[in-house]
Amino acid sequence: MKKQVTLIQILFFLLLGAARAQTRTITIDVTKPNGELNTFFNECVGAGRANEGLRADWQRQLRIAKEELGFRYIRMHGILHDDMGVYFEDGAGKPTYNWQYIDELYDFLISIKVRPFVEFGFMPKALASKPTTLSFWFWRPNVSPPKDYGKWDDLIKALVRHWTERYGEAEVKQWYFEVWNEPNLKNIFWAGDQDEYFRLYKETANAVKTVSTNYRVGGPATAGNAWIPEFINYCATNKVPVDFVSTHCYGNDTFIKLSDNDSTIANSRKDAVSGDVKKSRIKISQSSMPNLELHYTEWNSSSSFDDQIHDHYRQAAYILEKVKRIGNVANSFSYWTFTDIFEEEGPRKTPFHGGFGLINYQDIKKPAFYAYRYLNLLGKRELQNADTSSWICRDNKGNVQVLLYDFTDKVLRSRAESKEFYSKTVPPKRKGKVNLVYKNLMPGKYTMTAYKTGYGVNDPYSSYLGLGAPSQLTKKEVESIKQKDNDIPIMSKTVVVSAKKATEESFDLFENDVILVTFKKI
Repeated sequence: MKKQVTLIQILFFLLLGAARAQTRTITIDVTKPNGELNTFFNECVGAGRANEGLRADWQRQLRIAKEELGFRYIRMHGILHDDMGVYFEDGAGKPTYNWQYIDELYDFLISIKVRPFVEFGFMPKALASKPTTLSFWFWRPNVSPPKDYGKWDDLIKALVRHWTERYGEAEVKQWYFEVWNEPNLKNIFWAGDQDEYFRLYKETANAVKTVSTNYRVGGPATAGNAWIPEFINYCATNKVPVDFVSTHCYGNDTFIKLSDNDSTIANSRKDAVSGDVKKSRIKISQSSMPNLELHYTEWNSSSSFDDQIHDHYRQAAYILEKVKRIGNVANSFSYWTFTDIFEEEGPRKTPFHGGFGLINYQDIKKPAFYAYRYLNLLGKRELQNADTSSWICRDNKGNVQVLLYDFTDKVLRSRAESKEFYSKTVPPKRKGKVNLVYKNLMPGKYTMTAYKTGYGVNDPYSSYLGLGAPSQLTKKEVESIKQKDNDIPIMSKTVVVSAKKATEESFDLFENDVILVTFKKI
């Protein structure tokens, strides 16, 4: 007699199948290497302007970023701006140079083993050809070409010679020299046209190479991946020295306007940012200089300086998604910026204001910080991995690390929609489970430790919203957030590994979770 299948049984099997489909399995086989881990993600990081680097809180936070995130270079605006006191002229037009503020800043960088990724800009007022300034708060940098290229060349030569004398050629030849910032944004960051920028680049590159042909110089430092073929063609045609290509990319559909009116926040393309980086590499490979290095000297999810997406727990998964998709096509991918101490529009009025930084004013580490923290904890050898949203690595001691994430996008079409969405806590949906299957580990005892960043875990912005989003935090509230949102494991236990069977661990996974699991031999 045939058994009757009831509607309840059908629903049961459908639900069981759906539950199984939500289980994600990552297999870790320590006998299957996949080469050295490319650490382009923490090669460089950005900062607002050079003068901010003279502040004690800025320096304290950079020290934290160096120690915990591993950044090796830093790039910032305004090394030649008047608030660094670099260039003066007397009544007869004779130049005077002053390196005191630069020395104070660069001595600190070198002392903590962070090298300068030098951005030459902006124009000293006494050397500017026009009064054109950028509307950045009170410091208003001049963005015009030099009135006298001979004096500009002499300034660059003198400064690079000074660095050579102070730090030695062996050190300075490991730096990068980038000419200007985003010259394709005409009358915003550059008061000239493309031809005028190319002249500025030629003069500057030749001045640097006059001091040492070993020094690395490049550009065009454009916004939105622009001018790459044109720049390479200009250098090749005119025999202008170039060692690398640099450009910028943000997750916006359009550039933000300096008036801070409505702008699109998220690009709906799945390959936003990462696809742009790959296209830039293709442009270089198809040029007459196919082996030039590619440096993204600015990137972030949004180019707005007050976009709450930067504070949100989703940002950690966003960072990992873009880094993972880029692969090995970029030499550096510089997050803009390491700190909220950033004054393009003046001091911000609240502790969490959507600033670019990985760390806020009160030294509170955002979810984005932990994305870089976990990347920096990976061993230097990658293992083969069929999972497309994770890294599997091991270090020289045989310890194994798995960094996995879920990236669930949220497309918001306007600043108004974005501000509404990010002004309240947003609990994520459950994505199921993730199973880690370890094969061929050496038998013995291991300490298994798991760390997480996601909703309510290393999520200080949600804690801040839970306090009612006050305009100021008390000292007690700051300490409470730091204690709750810190580098604390969600799990730590001893695991006995047998040679006879694989070792398995399982974790619940929610939207935009980031999980780091380490196996350390005892």
